[in-house]
Amino acid sequence: MELSDKTARQMWEDLKANPKHRFGFGKRPMIVNVDVQKSFTLEDEYTSAYSTHPKQIDYINEISDIARSKNLPVVWTYVAYMENADDCGVWGTRNKHEDALQNIKVGSRKAELDDRCHVDHDKDIVFNKRGASAFFQTHLSSLCVWYRTDTVIVTGGSTSGCVRATVVDSLQSGYRTVVPEECTSDRHESPHFANLYDMSAKYADVISAQEVIDHLNEYVPAND
Repeated sequence: MELSDKTARQMWEDLKANPKHRFGFGKRPMIVNVDVQKSFTLEDEYTSAYSTHPKQIDYINEISDIARSKNLPVVWTYVAYMENADDCGVWGTRNKHEDALQNIKVGSRKAELDDRCHVDHDKDIVFNKRGASAFFQTHLSSLCVWYRTDTVIVTGGSTSGCVRATVVDSLQSGYRTVVPEECTSDRHESPHFANLYDMSAKYADVISAQEVIDHLNEYVPAND
């Protein structure tokens, strides 16, 4: 094991300055916005909320709006559980706090997507996931097949939890995977930057939101 006295942020900045070879964008991207819901975005209301780049939701909206204008699929996920939280399983046994995961109830304010999000309920796909990954026991994999997706662009929170789990499953499912850095969030900078570092080193192209926006603006739908 290599030892270092650098912080996670410093390690991430070093990797950004000397990036790994990229997987690159494919021909048919899909946007997967993970759990951009009030329990995780409203820091003034919920202790479960994540700190993030001040323009996170602005960037997520811009990316989603451009993708939608190119007839690319836009997916939004949220976590929420039944009233007795039995469907949260063992995951809900670690924390009894009122803002704990198992206390996000189906139909509650905590489960609602942030009001600032540009969700097109006629075109976008919105679904409730119970696990960390947006792929775990959901129909996301079949949607990727239906849309002939080869690239998954992942935004949301948390960087060290549901975003990372989705990214790992995306790569393992055979998709080029892209994470716009400013579109992710976490509760503390150390796990945030450590997981940006780890995803970039192994599982995804972690790049700037502007680079993703530029690519989508130039995107020409594939005909094959």
